[in-house]
Amino acid sequence: MQEAFIGNWTQQSHASPAHLNSLRGLNRLFLDLAGNGLVAAGPASQVAPLSPAQRAAAADCPYALFDLRFDDHAYWRGRLETIGKWRVADEARSCEDTVDFVRLALFYAWHLASSAALTAHLLLGMRADTVEAFKRLDVDALSSLAHTETANLAARWSGCGAYWTALVGAAAHPDPAHLRRVQLSGFQLAAAAQLPSEPREV
Repeated sequence: MQEAFIGNWTQQSHASPAHLNSLRGLNRLFLDLAGNGLVAAGPASQVAPLSPAQRAAAADCPYALFDLRFDDHAYWRGRLETIGKWRVADEARSCEDTVDFVRLALFYAWHLASSAALTAHLLLGMRADTVEAFKRLDVDALSSLAHTETANLAARWSGCGAYWTALVGAAAHPDPAHLRRVQLSGFQLAAAAQLPSEPREV
């Protein structure tokens, strides 16, 4: 049942090989940043002991391992309304490697939103309203966003330490089939994140 669900999702994701290759490259860059302590402390920092080849294997996921609050439309609605109103003093102070990564990730998100909205939802977890907001962005706005959004760069599903422990553990051992099973389990986390929250009792 689980295998059928995951297989069906990957077949219908409509993600082109080019989109997936770019995403894997971004995942690899993110894991390098995390392993070098350039991302806020979180479960992805567990990748530090992995070799370059092991990090590359872990990064070979059909979804983003990084997050920039793409599932938080309220945040992005407010943020995009204030583009151009931030002063230099308001910008996050981050190393250039982190700023460069965030710039690439935002450009990738903008490109997906502009050309493949469903893919942006599946690969990045972007809400439909956020996809529409990114579609309306001018590409030259992305550079200024990169400086302020470094503070929001984090591991995706940072609250699920078990996933990250399993991913790092599988990448550290020469068992590609086990690693792939762990990587595919990320689809369950992505699906769970899209479920509506249970109504609170009054």
